[in-house]
Amino acid sequence: MKAFALFFTPLFLVACAGANVKPIVDMQGVNQAKYDTDLQQCQAYATQQDGAAKSGLTDAAMGVAAGALLGLVAGGTGSNIAQSAGVGAIVGGGYGLYQGNKAQEAVVTNCLRGRGYKVLN
Repeated sequence: MKAFALFFTPLFLVACAGANVKPIVDMQGVNQAKYDTDLQQCQAYATQQDGAAKSGLTDAAMGVAAGALLGLVAGGTGSNIAQSAGVGAIVGGGYGLYQGNKAQEAVVTNCLRGRGYKVLN
């Protein structure tokens, strides 16, 4: 359980990074004040998308189940099953955090492109 906490604590601290992304935009001919307003609005839209924290928890729970099942199928003992479940939680949670951030970043990028900005990344 200690390893679980050590792994997830820093990841949850940056869990909202996806919505707060600031893409690289070609600013030639762009009004900075209008861009700042548009960026804030797009970031607000991104918070409506499931973020890293929710995706991480969901996938961590699925990882626990998958890891425990694999440990059981492999004929493990109680402690081996628990270790497999822990590994599943870490892998699943990490994947969920990554996917949640990417989904929010995509909302910001698509929103800015929809408003006519040339997003470079």
